[in-house]
Amino acid sequence: MPAIALATLRHRRAGFAGAFAALLCAAALVCACGVLLDTGLRGSVEPERYAGAPVIVAGDQFVHRTEVKKGKEKRKSKAIAERAWLPAAVADRVAAAPGVRRAVAEVVFPAEIGDPDGASWGHGWESAALTPFTLRDGRPPAAPGEIVVDARTARANGLRVGSDVRVASTADGTYRVVGVTAESLDHQAALFFSAEQARRLAGRDGRVAAIGAWGPERAVRDAVRGTSATVRTGTDRGRAEFLGAEEARIDLISMGGALGGTSLLVAVLVVSGTFALSVRQREREIALLRAVAATPRQVRRMIGREALLVGLAAAPLGAACGLPLAFWLRDRFRGLGALPPNLDLVVGPVPPLAAVLATAAAAVAAARVAGRRTARVRPVEALGDAALRPARLGAPRVAAGLAAAAGGAVLTLVLANLDTEAASSPVTVLTALVWTVAVALLGPALARAAVAVLAVPLRRLPGGGHLAAANLAMDARRVASVVTPLTLMIGLTATILFAQTTLGHAATRQAERGTVADHVVGPRVPHAAAEELRAAPGVTAVTEVVRGTVRVGLENYAVQGVTPEGLRHTLDLDVRAGSLDALGPSTVAVSTTAADRLGVGPGDRLPLTLGDGTPIEPTVVAVYGRGLGFGDLTLAHEVVAAHVDDPRGTLLVAGALPDGVPAAGAGALAEARAAANAQVNYVAMALIIAFTAIAVVNTLAMATADRARELAALRLAGATRRQLLRMLGWETGSMVLVAGVLGTAIAFAVLTAFARGMTGGAPHVPPGVHLAVLALGGAAALAATALPARLVMAVRPAAAVGARE
Repeated sequence: MPAIALATLRHRRAGFAGAFAALLCAAALVCACGVLLDTGLRGSVEPERYAGAPVIVAGDQFVHRTEVKKGKEKRKSKAIAERAWLPAAVADRVAAAPGVRRAVAEVVFPAEIGDPDGASWGHGWESAALTPFTLRDGRPPAAPGEIVVDARTARANGLRVGSDVRVASTADGTYRVVGVTAESLDHQAALFFSAEQARRLAGRDGRVAAIGAWGPERAVRDAVRGTSATVRTGTDRGRAEFLGAEEARIDLISMGGALGGTSLLVAVLVVSGTFALSVRQREREIALLRAVAATPRQVRRMIGREALLVGLAAAPLGAACGLPLAFWLRDRFRGLGALPPNLDLVVGPVPPLAAVLATAAAAVAAARVAGRRTARVRPVEALGDAALRPARLGAPRVAAGLAAAAGGAVLTLVLANLDTEAASSPVTVLTALVWTVAVALLGPALARAAVAVLAVPLRRLPGGGHLAAANLAMDARRVASVVTPLTLMIGLTATILFAQTTLGHAATRQAERGTVADHVVGPRVPHAAAEELRAAPGVTAVTEVVRGTVRVGLENYAVQGVTPEGLRHTLDLDVRAGSLDALGPSTVAVSTTAADRLGVGPGDRLPLTLGDGTPIEPTVVAVYGRGLGFGDLTLAHEVVAAHVDDPRGTLLVAGALPDGVPAAGAGALAEARAAANAQVNYVAMALIIAFTAIAVVNTLAMATADRARELAALRLAGATRRQLLRMLGWETGSMVLVAGVLGTAIAFAVLTAFARGMTGGAPHVPPGVHLAVLALGGAAALAATALPARLVMAVRPAAAVGARE
């Protein structure tokens, strides 16, 4: 049998080309996802700003909880979103530690000149040694109105010593450039102020962002023992500088695992269909092997070895392609702000090796499943004149299909009760996949039913409609092998696209309905500008809004901070219980979703951890309905602004807006926030959708090429090429229609459940976008049919009829 497997591969290269391409793509996807996962587990971030200090002392960037389960304590930690600051006294303890030659504390705050390409932060000049920065021109800043700019910022904005420049910060102002540094950082701009001005702009009296120490690490650790400080050295210093690195690593682990698992599921589904078509094309050949005494076990082993050989040939090439694909993903995620700019990928041998093994295993499993029925064909069937066309599905396959459908129904019900995006997103994709598995298993039966319905109008169509109907009715398995990947592509694409539009539309609608202010100003408006606007004639109320996240226990919740004064003139959160009149420094309002999850209502205390790790326990004073548009929790502006890295936000203005003040729309701001999150999901899942599209083209090309003798016979009977192409077009169009209905039905069921859980309403599906999805699938299918058909019909009919299968 091994020799037969090798001979089959040599003589049926075209038949296995589709499986080879599908396995190559699968290996590339799995390898790329593995690299992302490995980076999340082992990746590190090189320090930039803190590269000059051998030891960095910073706040603890995690919130910790101890849980007791079955008598065992388990300590869990989750990263916080903002910088955890330290008491200034910690710097004194570090400086006094034995062997420490020097200790430098710094403060950090947002500060921008123009429109910088990347992050831009302000510092006190006394902390320049942490990099170190040195002066190329000029002198250090001494007065409140003086700054030093880094070399790249000076070059980009045409600044030199003596220039006056506007700086946007927590308090906007015009500054005189008194110095330009010789250095600049790759991924952030640095502006240096006098020590007094830097502390004022940072707004954290008596606290420091980090401490650089020159001395023994052990002495520094001993000095800060008993405080909330953490000590970092080597590449670990980058985690104290780039706060998003830790959360990004966690996201990479979950994203790489989820994408890799989804890719494998899709690969098994797609490759099973490809091998099923390949095996079906060889049914008479396999029947002849059975006629010369080959046992079913031998046939299955032969098919499995063929798949293993194809998998071992395709998987290494796919894994090699997966490495540049991983770098492409890294660049896309960096561009969307989902990854820190200097979190480099970890490229090791494990992801490519795992991709090769997983792909080869998937190929063997898919081929064994696809060839199980064919291996049991009776030897006498080898003498039949027609290819084998079983009349009905086997009982095990029907049972598996019904079980998959039941699983899809259960997951749909579960999805309808999930009200957080973190929980619902993976279940959404999984539910669509399980429903597609059910379609794949029950495909021939569904195809026969669909063809029976379509046969009536097809027979009345000119140009081969009658033949198209007959061909579709004769070979339900071929129809199912084409419909399955098309259904997967359409259903998965629609599910991913419209899950995001559903969330974005609901958030935008809530934001528009809840914003009763006449104007929205922002983003990144400092508090001083809000005070000036309040004093402007014609302005009746100004509400400052700053956004962030908090932890309740270990769960993450979006929070907004608003100034309570005049809130009823600018904001309507759709209060369901309690009142916002009592909103203040010691109180909180929660959305209905958060209230249900946390089991709280007006009058209850809600322990939570602010963005920088500060714990508070405010009293709930109101429950509101517009959580998607405004966040799950609402606190007083002063509470949130004091504990975020950038306290600037948007302004809701009631009354007449003074001339020259630019305004934005509440809906536009909500759409921008939703779009930023959606883009990451689109990039990640676009690869899987592209994979399924390639599978569609492969399957249709294989199915069309296999019909060379049939098409040649029709040409000898008098059919023209144009008539045959029209016949194939009607067949393909019918299969696209069936797949479109099934894919749309799957997406609609999944999206309805998703929308009910997340928004309490119906899904938002732009008709034009959905029609474009269907048109894209149809265009790919028609192209994959027409091109191979033209190639096979380029051969003389007599030669094609006499050719070997």
